[in-house]
Amino acid sequence: MTTYGVVGYPALTMALHTPYHHGDLRAALLERAESTLREAGVDGLSLRQLARDTGVSHAAPSRHFRDKQALLDALAVTGLHRLAACFEQAATDGPITTRLRTLAHAYLRFAVDNPELLPLMFARRHTSPEIQQAADRAFAIPVTLIAEGQAAGEIVAGDPNRLGITALAALQGLATFIGSGYTTDYDSAQLLDDLVTHLTSGLLPRP
Repeated sequence: MTTYGVVGYPALTMALHTPYHHGDLRAALLERAESTLREAGVDGLSLRQLARDTGVSHAAPSRHFRDKQALLDALAVTGLHRLAACFEQAATDGPITTRLRTLAHAYLRFAVDNPELLPLMFARRHTSPEIQQAADRAFAIPVTLIAEGQAAGEIVAGDPNRLGITALAALQGLATFIGSGYTTDYDSAQLLDDLVTHLTSGLLPRP
């Protein structure tokens, strides 16, 4: 059975055991914070504990993150940049429908591998300009691809933003089911193929 498992993060594993000594402290803090987020959730994160874990003074993290919310916002930006990179790599070659299918696979893998980051990325009540810019960059990719398909007559007419939101919401729903273990009796890759087939069929121009 094919499943989408969590991608390994050796740098994060190393951060669990290696104190910070030099270099980019902000990056080191974010690595450790993401590792803690995966292990203990948002409630397990604190700037003071982050300082202890990275071997710096308790005041050092506050030079980069004024409070815990600023840290969570920075993690959200990190996740959105990572998602944008996945989208950019997935949406480069082939016909529009093939690229949309590849992009859908990329989004599902990202969503299943980063379940703790997703709520931060979509917590719009705390949206900062940096989060908005990162979100605009990431989600412009599927929207642009849909608009290209519309211009070529390969995608149904309509607001490309609305079509993109609908498609991503369906993919996120499947990712939630997979991550929650509700699909263990099924091949996850085949479920995604089924969903993408239905989505792409729905996006085709009407006769």
